[in-house]
Amino acid sequence: MKTSDESHTIVRLAVVGDLLLTTFPLGETPSRDIDAALCNMREVFQKQDIVLANLESTLSGEGETVPTQPRLIATPDMIRSVRNTGINLVTLANNHAFDCRTEGFRRLRSLLDELKLDYFGAGLTLTEAAAPKIITANGVRLGFITACDPQTGISDIAGTDTFGIPPLEAEVLSEKIRQLKDQAHHVIVVLHWGEERLTLPSPRQIKLARQLAQAGAGLIVGHHPHILQGMEVYEGTPICYSLGNFLSSGVYFTDGDVITWNRREQTGCIVLAEFDTQKLLSIEQLPTYDPGDSVIVDKSGFGRRWIDRLNRLLERDVTPRRYRWEQFRVNTLRPTLAYLRWSRLKTLRWRQCRNAFAGIWRTLREKHD
Repeated sequence: MKTSDESHTIVRLAVVGDLLLTTFPLGETPSRDIDAALCNMREVFQKQDIVLANLESTLSGEGETVPTQPRLIATPDMIRSVRNTGINLVTLANNHAFDCRTEGFRRLRSLLDELKLDYFGAGLTLTEAAAPKIITANGVRLGFITACDPQTGISDIAGTDTFGIPPLEAEVLSEKIRQLKDQAHHVIVVLHWGEERLTLPSPRQIKLARQLAQAGAGLIVGHHPHILQGMEVYEGTPICYSLGNFLSSGVYFTDGDVITWNRREQTGCIVLAEFDTQKLLSIEQLPTYDPGDSVIVDKSGFGRRWIDRLNRLLERDVTPRRYRWEQFRVNTLRPTLAYLRWSRLKTLRWRQCRNAFAGIWRTLREKHD
């Protein structure tokens, strides 16, 4: 327990993974009660000064949507429930921020302003989308900056006069980190990147993260894979490549198909960090579990073992060969084995067959190259 004097020079930051706020298709009926889903997290969040989450949803517009699916569309009440839980900062730099185009984004931004829920990472111009968020708590200034890898499938990359998300460009982001260090005691970099459901970051991601650490980032956290990846500390900078799902709601397609999550994908991680004006004082990975009714701190031991295993996997060199095998295992081998049962074979959809064949062809081509 910190003394009262210490509490005025220390900021406590919690960063959680993906908030999947979804509704059933062809309507605005929430897929779950968000107040009930997050009620157990209030006690954890009340001890923090800043609680940051990846808001991987938007609000509906006037019927206009992106052509790709799935689309993650929340309701205003779901956003209010998020704020009531204690989350007070969200990143919008993800591949679903403009699922309902600019009208949905404008509605979301207006509601966030009304709720005094701080946000960053998307905008109607590149200047607005790439603008950092600086928050002062207990005399400590934290600067938050973000970007999104175009390979995650973002619908709109922000430009000089066009709306969207700031793209992940190594040199540009490194320079922004150096500039932000003149305005804040610590720079927190939030990245939307990686490949879905893979437990390893790519060699390219590792190289980029370390470059950003050398540029002055004090903490780097990632989202998008919807599963945990390991954490390493590089030259004093913790790098959490993916925090996984925090709220792992079902994700719906208009044809009735639904994406669901297994035990590992329902296991998330809250990064708890403490800073003073000079340095990072502590860093902790707190496992969470979302079984479908309410997110809880995972005290079963499964989450801790899973996090420790992923950290150990990251300690080994992630070579291109290791990464290609992980892609094949997740994208081709595992789905193929899962569908060898007739009960599953008869439910196959063309999209799933196409993705499986594409994975096999990609792997064979890479082996030939």
